[in-house]
Amino acid sequence: MSSRSRDDNVFKALAHLRRRELLDRLKDAPLTTGMLCEAFPDMDRCTVMLHLKVLEEAELVVAKREGRERWNHLNALPIKQIHDRWISQYAGHALSIIGRLKSDLEH
Repeated sequence: MSSRSRDDNVFKALAHLRRRELLDRLKDAPLTTGMLCEAFPDMDRCTVMLHLKVLEEAELVVAKREGRERWNHLNALPIKQIHDRWISQYAGHALSIIGRLKSDLEH
């Protein structure tokens, strides 16, 4: 898969509030699909599974089966890659502009 389509999958996955909420739940520790369903009682199991599928396609979630349980693990590496590729470059540019503005105002 090209890095462009990988980035597209990550942006698509992060674009939906519920998927971001699922990732927030997985931040501290892996959870089973059942635990995630309990955390979101307003969503049925099929909807949770559909969101998890999108997150897996973006490689943001890695699912591992243990017996009858499916454990969902956060993989933050794609988010870091998005940060390194997109956010850090623009943040650096913005900081340089602020630095120049500060310097201009002081003189």
